[in-house]
Amino acid sequence: MKILCITPIKHLDGIYEHLCSFGPVTYLPNLNKAQIQKLELSNYNVIFCNPNKQNFLLDSETLKNFKGAILTASTGLNHIDCNFCDKNNIKILSHKNDHDELLKKLPSTAELAFALMSSMVRNIPSSFSDVKKGNWNYDEHMGHQLKDKVIGIIGHGRLGSMMDTYCQAFGMKTIIHDPPKQKNNLQKILDNAEIISLHVHVDKNTKNMINSDFLNKIKNNCYIINTSRGEIVNEQDIVESLESGLLKGYATDVITDEYGDRNKSPILKGVKCGLNIIVTPHVGGMTWEGQKKAYKWSIDKLYKLK
Repeated sequence: MKILCITPIKHLDGIYEHLCSFGPVTYLPNLNKAQIQKLELSNYNVIFCNPNKQNFLLDSETLKNFKGAILTASTGLNHIDCNFCDKNNIKILSHKNDHDELLKKLPSTAELAFALMSSMVRNIPSSFSDVKKGNWNYDEHMGHQLKDKVIGIIGHGRLGSMMDTYCQAFGMKTIIHDPPKQKNNLQKILDNAEIISLHVHVDKNTKNMINSDFLNKIKNNCYIINTSRGEIVNEQDIVESLESGLLKGYATDVITDEYGDRNKSPILKGVKCGLNIIVTPHVGGMTWEGQKKAYKWSIDKLYKLK
């Protein structure tokens, strides 16, 4: 089995060696789109990837002549053209269905969602920036306590459920919206939520679900937390809502089209313009503990291909 590894794994003890136990590995963790297009992918049986470090899509342009399997250490698949893979018999092995065995033991992304919320509500980044300038004044950085705040959690799967638990532990009031679980509380969230946290996969029902129509119905001075995918929100609408003062803050670990020209991102442009936005570079699942466990579990799937 010949393996092309396009995500960094050598920083994790024993993971690279574990991957090599399945066959020769070509290790190119900093590969860009132009470089992968020059590779003869027909020489490989497996591509091992992760969306957090990938700066291009695995699609018809980058997968030419590839007939093997894609192994991704993720639940989300928006870094892969699944339709192209399906039509070309390219198997995709992901963590999407590994709930009980693995995913319930990986709270890293939910922990980040709670941390982003806390940082946003308490103005921690702006406070710290002000201190670095030599100032020591709280006046401009007064925030809110979490206790008794109403949070709407959209998506109540693994991560949404964890976020629910964390919020209740801090005395927050949670409203859950998750139609597959018969929890249809979107209107209650629009009417009551002071914070909204997103925990859904990208599909035809969730793409751009947070748009101008949605934002015009929320309570004034609401915060939105997004650790799902950038495509869940219409980013231009988010920026305009922040500019108008309707939305009080947006904290996100993801942006739309992370695999394209990030300089065009409305969210990153908004940061440079001084809007109340916090952005982390898709680090939700990137903890030492979580990454090592997820990557080993992912590599173990290769036993099925032997």
